[in-house]
Amino acid sequence: MPKDNANARIYYETFHDAVERNRPRIAEVQQRLEEASVKYVMAAWIDLHGIPKTKPVPMSDFEPLCLGKGPQFAVHSISYVPELSPADSDQVVVPDLDAVYICPWDTSMAIIFSDLYWEDAPYNVCPRQALKRAMHEAALEGYTGYAGVEPEFIVMKYDDAGQPVKAFDDDPADGFRPRRQAFGYDVEYSIDSMPFLKTLIDIIEGLGWNLHDVVAEGAYSQFELDFHYTNLLEMSDRLAFLRITLKEVAKKHGMFVTFMPKPTVGDWRSGAHINMSMQHESRPGENIFETPDGDWSDESRWAVGGLMQHAEAITAITCPTVNSYNGLVPRVGGFEGGTVTWAPTNITYGFNNRSAQFRLPQSRHCIENRACDMTMNVYLAMAMHLSCSVKGIKHKIDPGKPTDFDLYSKTESELAELGIRRLPRTLFNAIEALRRDDMAEHVMGPVMRKSYLEYKNDEWERYHQSVTDWEVQEYLRLY
Repeated sequence: MPKDNANARIYYETFHDAVERNRPRIAEVQQRLEEASVKYVMAAWIDLHGIPKTKPVPMSDFEPLCLGKGPQFAVHSISYVPELSPADSDQVVVPDLDAVYICPWDTSMAIIFSDLYWEDAPYNVCPRQALKRAMHEAALEGYTGYAGVEPEFIVMKYDDAGQPVKAFDDDPADGFRPRRQAFGYDVEYSIDSMPFLKTLIDIIEGLGWNLHDVVAEGAYSQFELDFHYTNLLEMSDRLAFLRITLKEVAKKHGMFVTFMPKPTVGDWRSGAHINMSMQHESRPGENIFETPDGDWSDESRWAVGGLMQHAEAITAITCPTVNSYNGLVPRVGGFEGGTVTWAPTNITYGFNNRSAQFRLPQSRHCIENRACDMTMNVYLAMAMHLSCSVKGIKHKIDPGKPTDFDLYSKTESELAELGIRRLPRTLFNAIEALRRDDMAEHVMGPVMRKSYLEYKNDEWERYHQSVTDWEVQEYLRLY
């Protein structure tokens, strides 16, 4: 491995090393921000749920911030990570000067994605550090990961009665409401949405993310953004920044955005498919999933094998809420977009098969995991994808034959006969798989995995103890 390998150096073992990397770049970055009229800086670390947290500082404190002398955080007091006590040291934030984002909705502010340290070492409940460690380990094996994400979301507003409703939906709630995907790809609804979408498109283009298109999706007021891929850390930062941006832009238009995967029974699920490819460290720019004649390589199949081996645990991270699993079903009664969901239901792979968890698309050489949504901690998700893919390639894990047929039409017994596993049906099933998975413990570390499991188990128990309207309607008079 070359000593100057960038990905091998991306994970800094000590607080001192991270600060020293920043030191020669502080003046240049500060000048750029001041020339852009930035007055306030938010060094944002990532919590257990993938949500950025910060303490804003004035630009006058930029240099101390970059040297690790800025705000400190008692992370263990707020993030369901009780491994430390009130008597323990706080965590220290170190900004990553390669991850500076001026806020387009208010250019007096900048967000800098940052890493947490605790007593001179990477904090063991810092998801961004977990991804950097996974990238470092992959580089030692000779690999670099790249990814694109397909974020989907629903734009809403409050009606005159203060109730949340779809922002772009001119059909009555009852009566003459079409059932066959009135919104998907529709020109009229796209035009109606353009005041919001123009702002969003201009912002993403201004960020240099190479936006390809915006899609009016199957549910009313649901959209998907398609922009270019990049390395795993930058894509994770982009998705975290995009979630902030979407909410802020919506507020400017008197609306709000939800990333809840499935707000109503009739909605199409909002996903966030991860499309990952890989390169050899010694041959940058060459996608190892593609052969010279344009076919799929052995490495692509082995990477799929590694992902399938740990698919249930990956899904506990990429689909991390109770609501996530309402969308991972083949058919839904009263569905607005047709009769089937186009959501993955089984742990298998296929060439362009959208009913499989892992798709090898016809338009690009990457592995698409379709069992992901916008509530995921994208840093942990990317770390798991990379580590499992490297394991698959290293050990030449055979994923078996592709399933290039409609999985929705197969019975449970037929799938069992083919040796095809079902995706977890509930959050409980997923977290139990995560609890048993050795790769998850390695990627997350035992402390972070324990904290994640405790939080998600609490989430499941609180949900499982609640009495829903459906239960009352189904059972109150029947029994």
